[in-house]
Amino acid sequence: MTHAPLGQAFIAACNHVFRGVTERLEAIDVMADQDLEEVQALAAAAIKRLDAGDGVLVITDVKGGTPANCCNKLADAGRVEVIAGISLPMLLRAITYRRDTLDVVVEMALAGAQSGAVRVDNRIRVV
Repeated sequence: MTHAPLGQAFIAACNHVFRGVTERLEAIDVMADQDLEEVQALAAAAIKRLDAGDGVLVITDVKGGTPANCCNKLADAGRVEVIAGISLPMLLRAITYRRDTLDVVVEMALAGAQSGAVRVDNRIRVV
């Protein structure tokens, strides 16, 4: 769940990387001035739709933003986990480990975010 149009862009990027549609992956793009109750209802419905009994990971863009605040109210440890600060490395790692337990998926997603944020330095270094 992200501010529009980030969610759909991340899904398109995942489909590109994995060369096809990724199962059990949805985006809810929150529009400016969208009714918060509507956003909450969309999130709750998506969680119910996506949960096959092993829980759901919800990734939002900015901690403290409307998407994250709406999802935090739906968090339920071990069943619905919410993390903020989406990046493509985070999302790809979460998808790669999606068959593991929810706590492993969360940890791997966070590790993907941390290892994916690096300085790209093309300066030649002499040792």
